[in-house]
Amino acid sequence: MSDTPVRQQSTAAFYGQAVASFALAMAATSVGIYQLDTDAWVRAFLAVAVLYLVTSAFTLAKVVRDRQEAGQIVSRVDQARLEKLLAEHDPFEKI
Repeated sequence: MSDTPVRQQSTAAFYGQAVASFALAMAATSVGIYQLDTDAWVRAFLAVAVLYLVTSAFTLAKVVRDRQEAGQIVSRVDQARLEKLLAEHDPFEKI
């Protein structure tokens, strides 16, 4: 039979670093927008634009992950079909 591929899990350190990096980037951007020497409506527009960008990035990451997982499932089904055909095939069978 085939070996089932092991799912790679992220380490806790990698997860923590990703969360910390995201939090630091959002905080720095928020402070930068807040410190701008401009009208409040311009700062509000930039804040909404940043929030839109963040939600779009999360959605894109989810879509890419889902497509990759779907491709793995199709590949595993195709591999199982191939293994079944090879197991049933008898090269010495007379026609």
